[in-house]
Amino acid sequence: MDKKEELLNAILKVTNNGQTSEDKKRLTCAEAFELAKKYDVEIIEIGRMCNQCNIKICKCQLGCFK
Repeated sequence: MDKKEELLNAILKVTNNGQTSEDKKRLTCAEAFELAKKYDVEIIEIGRMCNQCNIKICKCQLGCFK
């Protein structure tokens, strides 16, 4: 498994605590930053992967997303 696949699996695992509801996937901003640090990727890469998987970023630390 390559690094991107590992990261995507980690994102999906954290999203909604592993629930599979396709229309309600959410990842908190803090979780996104934590994953970026753990997998040594830019935060924008986490954002791109979330966009591709229809995962919403929530609880933004800058107040951009609720």
